Amino acid sequence: MRENGSKIGSVGGVRWLVISWTLVIAAVSYLDRNNISIAISFIQKEFGFSNVQTGGLFSAFVLGYALMQPLAGRIADHFGPRRAVAGAIVWWSVFTLLVPLVPSSAPGALFIMGAVRFLLGIGEAVIFPASNRLVASWIPSRERGLANGLIFAGVGVGGGIAPPLITWIMLSHSWRWAFFVSALIGLVAGVVWLIVVRDRPEEHRWVGEAEAAYIEEGLPKSAEHTRGPLRWRDMALDGQVALLTLSYFCYGYVAYIFFTWFFKYLSDVRGLNLKASALYATLPFIAMALASSSGGWISDRLMAPFGPRVARCGVAGLSLVVASAFIWAATQVADARLAAVVLAGGAGALYLAQSAFWALSADIGGRSAGALSGIMNMGCQLGGVVTASLTPVVASAFGWTASFATAAAVCLAGAIAWIFINPTHVVVRKAAMPSTVKVTP
Repeated sequence: MRENGSKIGSVGGVRWLVISWTLVIAAVSYLDRNNISIAISFIQKEFGFSNVQTGGLFSAFVLGYALMQPLAGRIADHFGPRRAVAGAIVWWSVFTLLVPLVPSSAPGALFIMGAVRFLLGIGEAVIFPASNRLVASWIPSRERGLANGLIFAGVGVGGGIAPPLITWIMLSHSWRWAFFVSALIGLVAGVVWLIVVRDRPEEHRWVGEAEAAYIEEGLPKSAEHTRGPLRWRDMALDGQVALLTLSYFCYGYVAYIFFTWFFKYLSDVRGLNLKASALYATLPFIAMALASSSGGWISDRLMAPFGPRVARCGVAGLSLVVASAFIWAATQVADARLAAVVLAGGAGALYLAQSAFWALSADIGGRSAGALSGIMNMGCQLGGVVTASLTPVVASAFGWTASFATAAAVCLAGAIAWIFINPTHVVVRKAAMPSTVKVTP
């Protein structure tokens, strides 16, 4: 089998155009979710929110996002990812716009803003289950590590753009204008999405016969055995799905420290000024963007010679171990700037594992990849709910070192789960056939 580069030249690369714009949409979604963590000091000063109240505000978004995950996956499976994501972009852009319109003098302002963020989370919930449905339809198994790595590089791109962009807008205008601009960016990206993306290769007029045949030949043969959408109980009661979800819960606990408290940690706890915080806060997200695509590429390269046990489970488990070590090491560093660099190393190591979760969920979910990955991603987001609320409580009681040490321990637990994950497992309708079949490479 030739490498991906030669395949693009010989059969066409429309599938990578679709994946590339999915990366852009992922970046926009993370800009819209992270802008509040950059503006939070201004919001706290104006509204009088404490750190614990702010933790609840952060959790409101993640809770809406988490609870919507399984349904979001089913929506993507039923209506198709193109329409599902287009509707989601309009939804979350509207609620991004509503955040700065909450008046600080309003009774129950914390509840109102929390409700807006909760509904914003519901809208953003669609993006990654829908993207996984695209991957299941568009990308051969041997390329899924790279494809998912590129999509999740959007997390780092969006998260990395947020600190300097939001800081510049706040200093030039106000924190409210940062949200207005974020909403506008989302709507523009959504228009391009409708032009570029189709649900399946056969629906896209830019796809030639050679590329369509290449994609079809590379799809997992196990998808034949699902015989239509999986039932909720088939997925929810499957032990391998439970292990994958547990590990992703641990992953989400760690990741959301960077999406919620990291900027405030640098500015308020480590003492960096606003501009320095904006600079150093971009480092973890740059590392995420680079590591996500690199992890996918490494995983795909290891697939042929070593199989999925090494390529998926080994890469994910080892990456989480390394991430845990980096995060713990950062607690021992006195210099603020060096600590930020070490934590960025932890974020990068964490995201080396990202594509393995999604590539595996696409393989084992078949035509229900959207719904199954929604269940898995709900675990990740519930981890985010816990860390957004628990981190300031632990920091208040035991110090910020304890908060990051807790994250390191949780990350290690996520790595251990990969020892027990079977990468050849496929979820099937229990009444129709045995619970496990082998994936045909």
